Amino acid sequence: MKEFTVKWFAAYRDATGLEEQTVLSAAQSPAELYAQLILEHEKLAHYTRALVAINDEMASWDAPLKGGEQILFFPPVAGG
Repeated sequence: MKEFTVKWFAAYRDATGLEEQTVLSAAQSPAELYAQLILEHEKLAHYTRALVAINDEMASWDAPLKGGEQILFFPPVAGG
């Protein structure tokens, strides 16, 4: 198991009731981690268009995770 710090923003923070949490997981990618977190926070299932950043760098859903990273999940931002 690896440890991750997960930060939630906007609607994702509302869905989890948390700004940040520490997660132990065997996830190999943000997609796997998010799928695990949906089991813990069922309301996340309604939010499938999240953006993800790893250690403050935008990342893809299939980016490899080593453990110890800070993972940020947040909604897409529309410009105007």
